[in-house]
Amino acid sequence: MLFATAKLFIHINFTEMSKRFTLQILFSGCILCIACGVEAQQALAQYQPTHDEIVQRYKASEKRDSAAKNTIFKTTVRAHWIKNNTAFWYANILKDSTIEYVYADAATGKKSPLFNTTKLAGVLSKATDSSMNAERLWFKALTFNDDASQVAFDYHGTYYQYNIKTNRLIKIDSLPQYKAMDQHRFKGKHWFWTNYHTDSLSPNKQYIAYVKNNNVFIRPANDSTAAIQYTNDGSEEHPYGSLAWSPDSKYVIGYHISPVKDSSIYYVLSSVPNTTRGQLKSYSYKQPGDPFTTYEMFIFPVQQNVAVKVNTPILDFYEAPLLYWQKNNEHFYYERIDRGHQRYRLIEVDVSNGNTRNIIDDKTNTFIYDDRIYSYYLSSTNEFIYTSEKDGWQHIYLMDALTGTQKNEITKGEYVVKNIDSIDEVKRQVWFSAMGVHAGEDVYNTHYFRIDFDGNNLIDLTPAAANHTVSFSPDTKYYLDTYSTLNTAPVTELHLTATTKKIAVIEQADISVYLDIVKHLPIRFIAKGRDGITDIYGDVFLPTEFDSAQRYPIIENIYAGPQDSYVPVSFMPYRSEMQSLADLGFIVVQVDGMGTANRSKAFHDVCWHNLADAGFPDRILWMKALAAKYPFADTTRVGLYGTSAGGQNALGGLLFHPEWYKAAVASCGCHDNRVDKQWWNEQWMGYPVGPWYAQQSNVTNAHKLQGALLLMVGEADSNVPPESTYRVADALIKANKTFEFLPLPGMDHTSGGDYGSMRRKDFFVQHLLNVQPPDRNSEEPADIASDN
Repeated sequence: MLFATAKLFIHINFTEMSKRFTLQILFSGCILCIACGVEAQQALAQYQPTHDEIVQRYKASEKRDSAAKNTIFKTTVRAHWIKNNTAFWYANILKDSTIEYVYADAATGKKSPLFNTTKLAGVLSKATDSSMNAERLWFKALTFNDDASQVAFDYHGTYYQYNIKTNRLIKIDSLPQYKAMDQHRFKGKHWFWTNYHTDSLSPNKQYIAYVKNNNVFIRPANDSTAAIQYTNDGSEEHPYGSLAWSPDSKYVIGYHISPVKDSSIYYVLSSVPNTTRGQLKSYSYKQPGDPFTTYEMFIFPVQQNVAVKVNTPILDFYEAPLLYWQKNNEHFYYERIDRGHQRYRLIEVDVSNGNTRNIIDDKTNTFIYDDRIYSYYLSSTNEFIYTSEKDGWQHIYLMDALTGTQKNEITKGEYVVKNIDSIDEVKRQVWFSAMGVHAGEDVYNTHYFRIDFDGNNLIDLTPAAANHTVSFSPDTKYYLDTYSTLNTAPVTELHLTATTKKIAVIEQADISVYLDIVKHLPIRFIAKGRDGITDIYGDVFLPTEFDSAQRYPIIENIYAGPQDSYVPVSFMPYRSEMQSLADLGFIVVQVDGMGTANRSKAFHDVCWHNLADAGFPDRILWMKALAAKYPFADTTRVGLYGTSAGGQNALGGLLFHPEWYKAAVASCGCHDNRVDKQWWNEQWMGYPVGPWYAQQSNVTNAHKLQGALLLMVGEADSNVPPESTYRVADALIKANKTFEFLPLPGMDHTSGGDYGSMRRKDFFVQHLLNVQPPDRNSEEPADIASDN
C-alpha cells in the first residue's frame, strides 16, 4: 500500500538573498489522517538494531557531537556602545577559534574592523616577547575611552593600553574606569519585596532611627543623648526592626518581628578525599506548611513619643515590603501577597492614624502567579501600573492610586505580557515583551512592543515572524533585534527606536558547516490538546541516520514545571542531548502541555492542586497526532526522562499512564511536594497543605509502578532534598517493585552529567530497543573513544 513505502524528505533550502535556512517536511502521497496513520504505522517495520549496529550508532553519534562543536558562527551580537552611543563594537568567534572585532556606525549600520589586528599583534608580540596570531587575539575586559581612540585590555593578567591611531602599546597598572559599555537589555520582573537596615539616617540627614536592645529609638543626628525610645516590648524573641523613612523625614515605618528559624535538611557526602569518613552536611530549608517570620507594621512620628499600629493584619508571608510614598507624604502604599497565592493587594496607609484601605484587591479561586506581577508607582500623577491575569490573560493595567479605580487596561487580547522593560512617564508609554500577539504565528514567539498608557499606538519593534531578543543602546535611540525560529538561523538587525526603521542587517548566522554534520534540524509540531481546541506545541528530533520505512521508539524529554514553558522555540546553536539521543534510533520529543505558563490563565490553571497531571493528556494526544502524521513514530514503545520537576513527571508517567509510557529515567525528582521547597510547591499546590499533596505523591503511588524505571539522585542535592528520591526507593522496595537506582556521589541537583547521560542512553537502548548497549566494562568503550 502507499503508506508502507511513503518516504520522508527533509529538504533544507538555503536562500542566497536572505541567507536564512528553512526546513520543509514533505511526504509523498496524501496527508495522513489519524486512522490512516495507524494503518500506515502498523505497516512499517519496527526499528530493531543488532548489538553491533547499536554500537556503531553510539560511535557515529559521539563523532557528530564532537564534530559539531564550534561550527555555528555569528548567532548573537553583544554590542558595546561607544562614542556617545553613536557606534558600537562586538566580537565574532569564527572557525578554528579565530576572532574578529567589528566596529559598527549606528546611523548607517556600516561595519569595519575595530582596529588593525595585524598591527596590534605586532606590538603585543614585542611587549610579550612572543609570537601573536592576529586572528587569535583574545582579550579580557576590553574597554574604550570616549572617542574610541584608545582601548585598554587584560591579556593573560597584564594590563595594556593601546592607541589605535598611533599604534602605541603601553603597560598600565590597572584598567581605566571608562563608562560602562554593556547594552541595555530588557529587564526581568520588578520584585517588590526588600530588606531594610536597622540603623537608618533620615533623608534630610537630621535624624537617625535605630534599634537598641530590640526596641526602636530616634535621635537627632548631632546629639546621641537626646534619643526618644518609641517601644518597650521588644525582645530577642520578638524584636523591632526593618526601619524605613518617609521622604520628608517626618515618619519612620518599622515592624514588630517574630523571627522564624527554618529547619534543616541533611545529607552525607560519601566520597570526600583524604578521609575515610562521610561528612554530614545541612542547610536551612523551608518546606510547604512551614511558618514564616511575621511583621507587625508600626508608624513612628519623629519627635512624638508614640507608636501608631497600622490597621492591617500581621504580614506572615515574605518580608517587609517596599513602600511607595505619595508626594504629600501623608499616605504610603505597600503590596501584599497572601500566603496561598490567591490574593494580591495594593494597600494605602494613612500615616496620621494608621488606617488602611485596599486600592487594588485581586482574588482568584486558583492561584496568582506573584513572580509575574510587575508594579510601578507614578508618584507625579498618583497612578499605579501593574500586571494581572484577572481577565484571563496576563496584561498591563493603569490604576488611579487615589481612588482605586481602574483607568485603563493598557494591553488587551488573547496574548500574554511577558515582561515590562520600562515606563516612560513623560511620553506615557510602556515598553514590554509579549507572546502570542500575532494571529497565525507560533504563540511562543516573543516580540517586543511599546504602547501608550491609553492602550493606543501598539508598536511592534520586532515585526519578523520569529522569536526575538532585543537590546538597546544606553540612550535607547537604537536597538538590536536578534531573531530566529527552531529551524531558521539567527539574524541580527539594527533599528532606529523612534520609528522602528531597520537601519541594517548587522549579522546573519553561518550554520553551513553545522548542517553538513547534523544533516537536518528539529521539527516544530502542533496538535490539539485534551479539549480538542487548544493548540499544543512541541519539537521533534529525528535520527540523523533516518529510514522512514521503519518505526522508531518515542522518548519524551519532560519538564512540566508550571513556572514557565520549556520547549525550544529559537534556533539551538549547539547539538543538543536530545539530538544525540535520537541518533541512537529514537524519535525524541519535547512538549509544553497544559499547566505550563505563557498561555491563558485557564491553560495555566490546569496545574492548580494538580501537579500530577503534568499535562499528560495533552502530551499523549500530541504524540498520537505525531504518529498519525508521521508513521515512523512508534507509539507502542514510548519512554520519558526528566530532572527535578521533570524527574517527578518522568516517574509520574509510569505511575499514572502505564498504558502509554513503558520506560522512564527520573533524576533528582521532587517526587513528593510535601518534601520539596515551600515557595515553589505552595504556589501551585496551595496552602494550607491539603490531602491532594499526599494523593499525588510519587511516594504514595509507588506501588502502582509498571514499566522500567531508573532513578538518579545527587547525594548533595541542595535544591530538592535527596530523601525525596530515597523515599520513592523505599516505597518501591516495600511494594516489591524492581527498578534501577543510581546515587551520584558528590553531585548536587543534576541530571547526572556525562555519566548520567550515558546511563540514560543505555537504559533506553536496553528497554525500548530491546538490545544490549555497549559493554562499558569491556574493550568496547575504548574502541568507541578511539574512533572519535
